[in-house]
Amino acid sequence: MEASTCTRCALAESRTQVVFGTGDPAADVVFVGEAPGAEEDRQGLPFVGRSGQLLDRLMQEEMGMRRGEGVYILNTLRCRPPGNRDPQPEEIDACWPWLEAQLDLIQPKVVVTLGNFSTKLLLKTKLGITKLRGRSYPWRDGVLVPTYHPAAVLRSGGGPMAQMRADLVRAKQASLGAPPTDLTVPT
Repeated sequence: MEASTCTRCALAESRTQVVFGTGDPAADVVFVGEAPGAEEDRQGLPFVGRSGQLLDRLMQEEMGMRRGEGVYILNTLRCRPPGNRDPQPEEIDACWPWLEAQLDLIQPKVVVTLGNFSTKLLLKTKLGITKLRGRSYPWRDGVLVPTYHPAAVLRSGGGPMAQMRADLVRAKQASLGAPPTDLTVPT
């Protein structure tokens, strides 16, 4: 696979391995995060650290879903930025073809973006997650539901946790075919 030897950006020099994604390749729901962290880089799987544990728990509690069962999880970037810094525009651009190809293959009904980077990229907007979450957006042949990144919820606690739970309920309803009553287009 070409992505496993990708050198499109400088992250190739510092990564341990490329982190593709994990889950059901015919998933109705895809979660798109930011970039691999240290543990993800070591294991080669997305969301396996503390953020991933929270995501797994909330998927189960709010959606009745488990990793790998009708769900696919991946990141905007395939390689870990040094020190877990924010992805740079050139890195996002370099990884975009891999992300787009995965989404084209999976063809999910619902995409849940986790945090600012994936939300801004997929909705093609400059608006931040706090303005975009809480609604559903038309995306390709389905729906995109933005929510907070689990790492932000771990840092912030109560309010963002409740909002993330509500967003996951919204995503579950959309995956079951319930028509969203709040589809909007970001400006």
